[in-house]
Amino acid sequence: MVRRREPVPDVNELVVGTVTEIQDHGAFVSLDEYGGLKAYIPLGEVSHSWFKNIRDVLKVGRKYVLKVIRVDKNRKLVDVSLRRVSDKERREKLIEWKRAQRAEKMLEIAAQKLKKSLDDAYQEAGWKLEDHYGEIFRGFEEAAARGEEALVEAGVPRQWARVLAELAKQTIRPKTVRIAVEIKLQCVSGGIDAIKDVLTGWQEEISVPNNATIKVYTLGAPRYRLDVEASSYKEAEKLLSEILSLIERKAQKQACTIAHKRVTAD
Repeated sequence: MVRRREPVPDVNELVVGTVTEIQDHGAFVSLDEYGGLKAYIPLGEVSHSWFKNIRDVLKVGRKYVLKVIRVDKNRKLVDVSLRRVSDKERREKLIEWKRAQRAEKMLEIAAQKLKKSLDDAYQEAGWKLEDHYGEIFRGFEEAAARGEEALVEAGVPRQWARVLAELAKQTIRPKTVRIAVEIKLQCVSGGIDAIKDVLTGWQEEISVPNNATIKVYTLGAPRYRLDVEASSYKEAEKLLSEILSLIERKAQKQACTIAHKRVTAD
């Protein structure tokens, strides 16, 4: 079961709850992220729309995204609302929930490999990743792209980092973005050698990160294309700017004319 560090949620927090009991004037739910903590949905917080019977809206055993509206932390009493959750909030929370489920599964597998408990996994790795990256699964995405050092730098012990990084690389495909430009290049002298020098000479001066890919290919002379794929738009734009700057300098040295425009990356 996906978990939080705090025993009770905060007001306005979005939570996932499973309906356990329906009454005429409200319903009780079990908060999945808080160890099954019981919360109450008052009748007036069920729906914006008119309904004849609360059971037409809520079903026992079904999960809902809810918003916390009242909390008594000392007594662990929580009221939640279904009607105050927007469609956007519901979608975003469900994405977060699914990512948290994947993260917990990876922690569980790692714990089994290390002959530890799931509690150990959260304490020694999970919460450290949450503190460093804001989300446990985000830490695993970094590990899939950069290896175990992405976990170690968050304070995860090496034995956990090694196992979790291996799991991350096996199960997570790092997210990438791609940007592209079309280049029109004409060289009066030097022929193919000059064109090749202009389009590929940057390779001697720029170190491409392991998680980035650069492709240069012809669209039919004098048109060429440069694709940059990286883990973020910021990184991709930086690489593209550096490469284009070098290409333009090479073109000037070779007395070539050059123009380029951004195009949609396929």
